[in-house]
Amino acid sequence: MIRPATLADVGTILRFVRDLAAFEREPDAVAATEDMLAEALFGPHPAAEAVIAEDARGPLGFALFFHNFSTWTGRRGLYLEDLYVTPEARGTGVGTALLRHLAALAVARVCGRFEWSVLDWNADAIAFYRAMGAVGQDEWTVQRVEGDPLLRLAAGEDRP
Repeated sequence: MIRPATLADVGTILRFVRDLAAFEREPDAVAATEDMLAEALFGPHPAAEAVIAEDARGPLGFALFFHNFSTWTGRRGLYLEDLYVTPEARGTGVGTALLRHLAALAVARVCGRFEWSVLDWNADAIAFYRAMGAVGQDEWTVQRVEGDPLLRLAAGEDRP
């Protein structure tokens, strides 16, 4: 079963985020707290949404997503930020169910695209996504500014 996350799920979501970070070889990179996630997902101006996959045993995985916008399609899109399935639930269809759920949500919300990023070394995930019909955008690279460089850019300062 896949259901919208509730405030009571914030601890589970944070645990899944930390497990995902460990899988992605960045176990100490998560700065988010339960309070931060509660505000981002359930505060007065939610920045994202999440769904939980579960069965009688409890939560098996989650997906966290938000809307972006494409000037080319003239429509908003659905961007999948995180998808995580517990190791014991992998290969049982949970990941497929989460992606199908989000694809149906994107269609219902008249989104022009449903997209996400995947680490280039995660061959299993890439193969899984290709089997679901995803097409890699190899000509694009992600650009990021964070921390001190972000503060310098915002202040109009030159590079160090």
